[in-house]
Amino acid sequence: MSQPDAIGPTPRTLAVRGVLALNWPNLITTVRTAAAIVLGFVALVQADWVLLLIAYGTYWVGDIADGRVARWLDQETRLGAVFDILCDRACSTICIGALLVIRPEFAPALCIYFIQFMVVDALLTMSFLHWPWLSSPNYFYRVDPLIYRFNWSQPAKAANTSLLLALLLVSWWLHWPHWIAVVVAVAQLLVKFWSAARLLVLTTAEGTEPAGPLCDQRPHGRKAG
Repeated sequence: MSQPDAIGPTPRTLAVRGVLALNWPNLITTVRTAAAIVLGFVALVQADWVLLLIAYGTYWVGDIADGRVARWLDQETRLGAVFDILCDRACSTICIGALLVIRPEFAPALCIYFIQFMVVDALLTMSFLHWPWLSSPNYFYRVDPLIYRFNWSQPAKAANTSLLLALLLVSWWLHWPHWIAVVVAVAQLLVKFWSAARLLVLTTAEGTEPAGPLCDQRPHGRKAG
């Protein structure tokens, strides 16, 4: 089987760039992760809503920025994608911990989300490494458009990182029952389990050719989470 052309940077280009781990996108990822974790820890210790929201904002804005810069400067690397994935989980973990200290009644929904994002989604997001011609999950639409649509399209990313938090805050503000957030968290988890099952079929099937003709269309951003 001939190896398909690379989606995004070529394998040779990726190999060269892999040595240059400290590029602008990775620098942004490092700074935003350090800042979000420090702010998150202080928010946890002081049970401070304002600091927690700033920590989340730093995490989310930085997560968008490193992906856009990677695309604009053509500095996408597989190492950078993995680094971004790990940093997303680090930021989310400390922010969830702070949120639980401030609002322990959110525990059921956040526990389900934690399992979904830290375990199942992490496995799914790292799965692009199975295909050496993919530089990040942003190009997974060439392997399976349906998995991509439910996990790494722009609406899916936004829903995965912010929908549950927004719903928890709204439910607290409007005094809605917390089981609504739990239902949403369970629904997200089921989507991830379905995606993982479909991915298992893909990785055990013969061949790893991309679905559909290759082209240079690039979804926005480098990030995977």
